[in-house]
Amino acid sequence: MATSSTSPKKSSLASSTSSVGRPPQAVKFGRRTSSGRVLSLSRDDDMDLSGDFSGNNDYINYTVLMPPTPDNQPMEASSGGSASADSKPDAPGPYGGVSARVGMTRRVGNDQEGGISGAAMEGMDRRMSVMQSNKSILLRSQTGDFDHNRWLFETKGTYGIGNAFWSKDDDDYGHDGVSMSDFLDKPWKPLTRKLQVPAGILSPYRLLVLIRLIGLLLFIVWRIRNPNRDAMWLWGLSTVCETWFAFSWLLDQLPKLNPINRSTDLAALHDKFEQPSPSNPHGRSDLPGVDVFVSTADPEKEPPLVTANTILSILAVDYPVEKLSCYISDDGAAILTFEAMAEAVNFAEVWVPFCRKHNIEPRNPDSYFSLKSDPTKNKKRPDFVKDRRWIKREYDEFKVRINGLPEAIRRRCETHNNNEEMKEKKLAREKNGGAPLTEPVNVVKATWMADGTHWPGTWYSPIADHFKSDHAGILQVMSKVPSPDPVMGHPDDKVLDFTGVDIRIPMFAYVSREKRPGYDHNKKAGAMNAMVRASAILSNGPFILNLDCDHYVYNSMAVREGMCFMMDRGGDRICYIQFPQRFEGIDPSDRYANHNTVFFDGNMRALDGLQGPVYVGTGCMFRRYALYGFHPPRANEYSGIFGQIKTSAPNIQAQQAEKEDGELEPLSGHPDLDLPKKFGNSSLFTESIAVAEFQGRPLADHLSVKNGRPPGALLVPRPPLDAPTVAEAVAVISCWYEDNTEWGDRIGWIYGSVTEDVVTGYRMHNRGWRSVYCITKRDAFRGTAPINLTDRLHQVLRWATGSVEIFFSRNNVLLASRRLKFLQRVAYLNVGIYPFTSIFLVVYFKWSGIGLEEWWRNEQFWVIGGSSAHLAAVLQGLLKVLAGIEIHFTLTSKSAAEDEEDIFADLYVIKWTSLFIMPLTIMVVNIVALVIGISRTVYSVLPQWNKLVGGSFFSFWVLSHMYPFAKGLMGRRGRMPTIVYVWTGLISITVSLLWISVSPPDG
Repeated sequence: MATSSTSPKKSSLASSTSSVGRPPQAVKFGRRTSSGRVLSLSRDDDMDLSGDFSGNNDYINYTVLMPPTPDNQPMEASSGGSASADSKPDAPGPYGGVSARVGMTRRVGNDQEGGISGAAMEGMDRRMSVMQSNKSILLRSQTGDFDHNRWLFETKGTYGIGNAFWSKDDDDYGHDGVSMSDFLDKPWKPLTRKLQVPAGILSPYRLLVLIRLIGLLLFIVWRIRNPNRDAMWLWGLSTVCETWFAFSWLLDQLPKLNPINRSTDLAALHDKFEQPSPSNPHGRSDLPGVDVFVSTADPEKEPPLVTANTILSILAVDYPVEKLSCYISDDGAAILTFEAMAEAVNFAEVWVPFCRKHNIEPRNPDSYFSLKSDPTKNKKRPDFVKDRRWIKREYDEFKVRINGLPEAIRRRCETHNNNEEMKEKKLAREKNGGAPLTEPVNVVKATWMADGTHWPGTWYSPIADHFKSDHAGILQVMSKVPSPDPVMGHPDDKVLDFTGVDIRIPMFAYVSREKRPGYDHNKKAGAMNAMVRASAILSNGPFILNLDCDHYVYNSMAVREGMCFMMDRGGDRICYIQFPQRFEGIDPSDRYANHNTVFFDGNMRALDGLQGPVYVGTGCMFRRYALYGFHPPRANEYSGIFGQIKTSAPNIQAQQAEKEDGELEPLSGHPDLDLPKKFGNSSLFTESIAVAEFQGRPLADHLSVKNGRPPGALLVPRPPLDAPTVAEAVAVISCWYEDNTEWGDRIGWIYGSVTEDVVTGYRMHNRGWRSVYCITKRDAFRGTAPINLTDRLHQVLRWATGSVEIFFSRNNVLLASRRLKFLQRVAYLNVGIYPFTSIFLVVYFKWSGIGLEEWWRNEQFWVIGGSSAHLAAVLQGLLKVLAGIEIHFTLTSKSAAEDEEDIFADLYVIKWTSLFIMPLTIMVVNIVALVIGISRTVYSVLPQWNKLVGGSFFSFWVLSHMYPFAKGLMGRRGRMPTIVYVWTGLISITVSLLWISVSPPDG
């Protein structure tokens, strides 16, 4: 610390060197010890400074406190050190409890008292400080030794006196306009780290892929050179299929050769954005805002209680309350969902503070109260047991109210409708002069809200303007914008003691877009785009997290984990953060591969080593600016056969700005690279675009951070909502707003596919954006998945149909721009063609932690899905492309079984579907083949046992893959539906007749 000579102790130290008439010492080197003493490092206290040094000199006497560099580590000062005044010790620093500082005491001219004002010395104190290094990040990870090179890189320092003086005339650090004050407190710390998979684990996998590739090539060459002359058509067909299988396998394996892992530093995020600093004196949060989207469509298939628990988990996340907003899109405009959300907000007023007070995980109340573990573990507050008992009772009452809503709404509607009918009859009798009515009075059976007004959405007895596909737009802010400052609770006998706990809850809004006949509402993608526009008017968070109604926040720090990537160096090039999907309620054996471990822990992690994972529909944090169709601030182009030539992409946005307004000539060679222009006629929305782009930039706290924003730029409180703003938000969710705009084509979620998620992510990657796969130690989100065979196959059918649509559309990766990496292009190509092929997933992924059982379950369901849903998807996709026949899918039911005691009851639900026909045919054919083969061999004059063994092996191999399918058909007690016997008989007769016609018996 720079010290002024006006300090009594240090001025005496300075004056003592010249009080005996000796020439003053020019420089005295010292070091502050952990006790606060200054240890002299000067070799000669009686230096003779005569001649040129004997006159007045501004720098004739000063003390330099050496920083604790690798060659100068702090140690305890000895009692025999040079005479120095005790000064107040600094706060514990990163090096052995001592802050790294440089101090100086100097005499100016003939002024014996120092002659420097306090204000000047305070400024000098700031200018002479040296950045405090964090020892934990400067230690070598393997040996624990001090990393000299990294210390020099982080501090840009040199040893000795070179660190002591910072000239006023040379205020720029490295001549880049950054002053020393930018590096006063702590060294710059990255928020994320990229962890490469060890070569000892990855190299064997790569070697196995190479060996299999060589084996496949040799097999195909052998197959071509050795044709079967007796059955050329069969040989040709098998050769083509095997070649295609090998090609498909290669497409699947190539993107997996470079998997990576990532980690985040939540402590560094807190230090950068939520600690007091010169730009943030009060320590308010400087983090950007986040808007969370939840989508639902049918309360019958998506129970309101499940959706309410998801909303409660979102409102309780560990993120600045004033920076978080939650929106739910009810595409069915159901009053049941509306009133369930109102109940959820009321319960959140006690549930959210309870979670903050006791650090509850998970913050979905249903999941929390269902935990098998000890709830008191790691809980320190003595009132936790009492609080938990009280909140459990409140949640039970909350569930009763939610489950009783349908009946309450029905009785309310009956009461109001009866009153309306009585009023109409009374008016009719008055008009009839009091005479009895001869004709019945027709009264519309309306659906009523709790305030006695008509529900503007879908009615239980639908009429015009109140159908599911014909109703007005609805927007209700159920929880207002919170105050910018914390609101602390207080003791209350009726509720919990929330003293010292912030009781605010984030803003929450219910949204149901307008629907009218004659408009294409574009399913879920249209609903998401409506929420994008409404949220831009109301809160305009630069980042958007979208969740399905049955996917709740399992890790309250998940939003912060994602924000580490967005706010880190280079984060301005990231379009979205994809989290893995984790599921609950899956049967222990995972019969139908619902966990999809191979995909989420293998494929997605490998894509993260390329340009990023694909978007999979839920658990994804978007950059709003990227959703609007704009380009990243920096991008690369890849040319050459394998994309090996990398060049910087031209800045199309800058070129577009130079063009005249009326000129519409495209500046790029690819349609996806043209900039969006038609956002609609809302000026408030258009003005919000630039604001969202600026607020989404990372913090400009280091020379290597490009396109950053200054610290403290997001400390301004959000203004409260007013009536004109809400009216504008209602206008942008109207059904006509997207007319003559680029919504769904270039802006927002992309229309035209049942898998809008994959297409939307592909478009962003095609513009040069990157994505990141964020696997947290504690699962970020958890949801449910269909566990009965029928629903599972319909889910796979929808995914496969979307892939076929992508392959036959302009979103085919073969038409991609040069901004897409070669292996990323291969991965998207595989997404488009996998329904056409049988992909052999042959490798046990050691680097992804996939077990052998998980791999085998994935193999089994690939055969089941490939022989049913994939084949149907190809046929439906071709019908849409060739004949223009639209494809309609129903929502997957979240709960279908009636047995509430068995959580796996859905597993045994059997619902016949045409998708069963092909797998059943394969099973019957193989069983019949086994029976015939064994019979022919046993009763043959010259039995050929080798052929029987070979054929039986392949039949048993197929049947082993079909075992989950057969088990699913038999249900809980092994009782097979009658339709299965009917189809089995028909297929057996058909196969027998075909065999007789192909190979008739002799004689």
